[in-house]
Parts: sequence; C-alpha cells; structure tokens
Amino acid sequence: MPPHTMSNDSSNTRELSFTAPRFWPLWVLFGFLYLITRLPLAVQQKIGRVTGWFFYHLGPRRRHIATVNIQLCFPELSEGQQQALIKQHYELFGLSLIETFAVWWSDPDLFTGRVTYEGLENLSGALKKGNGVLLLSGHFTTLEMARPLLGEKIPFDMVYRPHKNPLYEHIMSNGRQRWKGKSIDRRNVREMLRRLKSNHAVWYGPDQDYGRKHSVFVPFMGVMAATVTGTSRLAKISGAPVVPYVIRRTENNGYHVRVFPELTDFPTDDAEQDATRINQWFEEQIRQQPEDYLWTHRRFKTPPAGQDRPY
Repeated sequence: MPPHTMSNDSSNTRELSFTAPRFWPLWVLFGFLYLITRLPLAVQQKIGRVTGWFFYHLGPRRRHIATVNIQLCFPELSEGQQQALIKQHYELFGLSLIETFAVWWSDPDLFTGRVTYEGLENLSGALKKGNGVLLLSGHFTTLEMARPLLGEKIPFDMVYRPHKNPLYEHIMSNGRQRWKGKSIDRRNVREMLRRLKSNHAVWYGPDQDYGRKHSVFVPFMGVMAATVTGTSRLAKISGAPVVPYVIRRTENNGYHVRVFPELTDFPTDDAEQDATRINQWFEEQIRQQPEDYLWTHRRFKTPPAGQDRPY
C-alpha cells in the first residue's frame, strides 16, 4: 500500500486499530486495487468495466434497486431496453470504482492531456462576485473525477457523506487530501457557509434521498421524490450563485468537463419551485447519457404519504 494511506492521522492508536483482524479483508482488497492503479490508464479502464460485470451478477440487492429505478424513470423503454441500460450502467459503475482509486493513489499526471474544458469562465466569473459559489452536480459515475479535473483548474471544497467503515473513511480522506480543496461533512452546514463566506466554491449534490426532513416532494424523472431544499437555502443565506457542471467520458479514455452558466433568478421564495428547477436540470443531464447516473441508490426510498416504498 502507498505510504500516504497510513499517514497524516492525528492518532497513532487509531492507525494501529486498523491492523485488527476485522480489517484484514479490506486491506487485501485495497492492496489489490492499489496494484491496479499502477497500470496504464487504458488497462485500468478495461479492468473497471469487467469489474462492473461482476457487480451486476454478484450483487442482486443493488441490481434490484437499479432495476426498479430504471422501470420508474424510463417506463417508455421495453423490458429488454431497460435491462440493456442497467448492464451499461454497471459497466460504468465498475469503471468509476477503479477511477476513484486512481484519483486517490495514481500519479497526479495520469489524466494530463486527456481533458477538454467548456465554460470555465462561468465558474471563475461567479467567484468574482465574492460570495463563493455553490457548485451544483449530482451522483454521476464520474463524480470522483471532479477533484483532479475541474479542481485542478479552479479548486473547490466538496460536501460528502462520511463512510460508515472507519478504515474506508480513513483511506478516502487521505486520498482526497492529495487534491486542492476541503472535504466537508454534509451535516456541517456552518462549515459550508463559512467556506462560501470566504469566497470558496463548494460542491453540493442534492440529488439523493435523505428522508422527509428539510425535503419537499417534487418530480424527479417523472416520479414524485423527496428532494432536499438545501441548494436554495444555502444560496439564500450566503448569496452564493449556483453554477452547475457535468463531466462526461469521451473517446480514447478522455474526459470533457462542462461548466454551465449560473442559475438566474435563483433562489426564489418558493422551495418547491426551486427544487423542481434543480431536478429538471438533473433530468436534462441524465437523459443525455442515462447509463452514467447512479441508479443503485434508493432515490425513491421515501415515498409520498400513503404510498409504499418501491424497493
């Protein structure tokens, strides 16, 4: 394993605790993944796609979640088309796992020359206003690529959900520390606002189901979904403009980063209207490349009153 995966920890006791037998299987997995990140990028990506095939066949629970999501969001597709879309998604899902560890462990120059950009001036221009920027995106399979690709041009902080496994959280935190910007626990709203006040760009992904609290029910891909109102609340409190972006994979193992103009007339005084607008943006991006969205997440686990959970 690379030395940095066990460094920068404030407690030697905590590091030693990771040698406990319950962590051994995870260490073996990390060791195998580390070896993969030593390979050329093209080989890594081929391994990633094969990895997705294994996840598809060996993970029935997540495959069921993805199947239900696709059925709800794309009822116009035949059963065969829906299954084909799910398999395409798993291929990119496996690829994203390998990319994630490449971002954490590989040579930072691995992606040099493989990236094209569009609209960077939209983000830099929004930052010139001095109120920070809410950098809006969602849980696409290219999520972890944002730090080395977009963050290399314009650094930003990232709001994230800490992992339940302490060893995985430790590895992830150290891996992300290689890149510019800070990681902020999604529960730490004060820190988000503090960073915005300091004129930082802060990544925020409001497209997951976090329950009824601080959520409204508005359409997401044609389905009524619990949608957090944090985007408009943070924008209203901080005065930060909201700038969306998306990262797409391109031919020859490349990537394209597109930063959109900031949302105009946002936020409003209507939380449902704002949440609907955000979800419409997600839908536009998802429909352009539906296999690239994280369908294994239980996006509709919190149904409107009187409805059963679909999973």
